[in-house]
Amino acid sequence: MRLRSKPLFSNRFFWLGMVIPAVLLGIIYSKGIAYMVYKWSADENYGHGFFVPLISLALLWQRRQRLREMSPQGSWWGIPVLLVGVAFYLVGELTTLYVLVHLSLWIVLIGLTLAALGREGTRAIAFPIFYLLAMIPLPDFINQGLSGRLQLVSSALGVGCLQWVGVTAFREGNVIDLGPIQLQVVEACSGLRYLFPLATFALLCAYLFKDRFWKRAVLFLSSLPIAVFLNGFRIGMTGVLVELYGKRTAEGFFHSFSGWLLFMVCLSLLFGEMWLLSRIGVGGKPRPFREWFGKSADSPGKGSTRSEGPPRRFAIPALSAPTYLFSLALLVPVLLLSFQLEAREEIVPPRLFFSDFPMRVAGWKGKPLVMDQAYREALRFDDYLLANYQQPGDPPVNLYAAYYRSQKKGQSAHSPRTCIPGGGWEITSLKEMQIDGPAAGKEALQVNRVLIQKGQERQVVFYWFQQRGRMLTNEYLVKFYLLWDALMKNRTDGALVRLTVPLPAGSDDAAADQKLMQFAKTVRPLLDRYIPE
Repeated sequence: MRLRSKPLFSNRFFWLGMVIPAVLLGIIYSKGIAYMVYKWSADENYGHGFFVPLISLALLWQRRQRLREMSPQGSWWGIPVLLVGVAFYLVGELTTLYVLVHLSLWIVLIGLTLAALGREGTRAIAFPIFYLLAMIPLPDFINQGLSGRLQLVSSALGVGCLQWVGVTAFREGNVIDLGPIQLQVVEACSGLRYLFPLATFALLCAYLFKDRFWKRAVLFLSSLPIAVFLNGFRIGMTGVLVELYGKRTAEGFFHSFSGWLLFMVCLSLLFGEMWLLSRIGVGGKPRPFREWFGKSADSPGKGSTRSEGPPRRFAIPALSAPTYLFSLALLVPVLLLSFQLEAREEIVPPRLFFSDFPMRVAGWKGKPLVMDQAYREALRFDDYLLANYQQPGDPPVNLYAAYYRSQKKGQSAHSPRTCIPGGGWEITSLKEMQIDGPAAGKEALQVNRVLIQKGQERQVVFYWFQQRGRMLTNEYLVKFYLLWDALMKNRTDGALVRLTVPLPAGSDDAAADQKLMQFAKTVRPLLDRYIPE
């Protein structure tokens, strides 16, 4: 007599094997998960993140019969993978770099899967696990770089659309000049909020699209230009509506509705591309489009050779494999350690506020300036200094310094190399310079020297990153030492310092260099009281 075993998902031991790691990981990664959900809800670039775990779960459910037939066994390879994930977690928690914490959770899930199902079982559900990467928000400094470049591209495409339909428009950086009205392509209009969700959806479609690999690759990669070009088209059409009906069409309901409409058009183009790809390279009569997303390989269909008898019992490796039990045991000390890390507070050294910075410095007379609220919200610094310093008869030198108490939670200095082009300025020269002399501090001051131009206007810019006693010019070194000092000093405070002087028409930039070097030597020692070493 043959006995029919219970289905896999009704087995209480299996559910116990799922609940225990879920509780452990939920407690260990509570802060990281909370921050990720916050980013999904607060940042429209990542609103699709809510759907990614649900889609992955649905794909796992789709593969359940495949796993039942394989009866996979646990693998000890899951242990080193899990330990790598734990290392990411420790570094991420000590530095509060949430991207490391999120990657750690993903790696730990892979390690647990290997320990429970082995390499064969993990391979069977590789895509649902890989797809979870789409829910992880990128670090802010990567977002800033992408957004800045896409703003310029979208602005150029928008102006091209306007000129194509006969509307006179000019572009200066990410500002579109329509004559009486100027439109600024802000960060929210960069196109990232279309690019990320569309690429995530295209990746899912490419996985489900049962065809040759090159077609699936084309389908996914095409989502990038589709999102960028249609966002530029939207900006151009917004300019047309502003020209005809006024600036209100670029705000409120009209602006939001055009965004939703654009995304629907993006999806339609993606489906249209799939329809075309399904008919390329097909011998004989092409199959109906719906068959390219036909029954899953896990579902028996016509001609299936799968046995119609009772399903084989699935020996649940989650509890029977020593590897899985050992991997769960490793999470217990990590759980205890997470409580200790929770109580760790970052060190913020005492400092003077920039509001007390002197406006008379060795013959230079300063005039404080106030930054617009929109820029303050975008830069998210904790304190700033903005002032013009001038000697009699000379052009003013603009001093800008932005201080951050903590650069862990997405707050960090925006590199002028990224921000300058957004204002319509073109970087014509960029190099490093060394400012010598005892007034420059204990050692020579290394700065980035940038020559920028907008039309006939030219300016010379010096800038450097003053980070916990280090004077840095390389943005990647800034990130490295941010991680290093968070681990070794429990500090991530720091500042960006920028000096700017205009170049009168026909003047030599060498004189401007000398002026900025002189001012840097003068002001550099004063900054130490406002930017702690």
